[in-house]
Amino acid sequence: MPSPAELMLSLMLGFVGMAYVLYGRKQDALVPLVSGILLMIVPFFLPGVLPQLIVGLLLIALPFLVQR
Repeated sequence: MPSPAELMLSLMLGFVGMAYVLYGRKQDALVPLVSGILLMIVPFFLPGVLPQLIVGLLLIALPFLVQR
């Protein structure tokens, strides 16, 4: 059973992912769209808070790092 910290982090990453998906669809931007989808899916496959946090922060930063 996941810890409360894992559940809260997963929930927060899912909210950020949902916002990225909505933004990516509205702006027709592929990078935020894909990043948002990954933010909603990845926490299910990563055990522990630290891996979720590291991957989540990288996916959150990805649209800012890959600008045209």
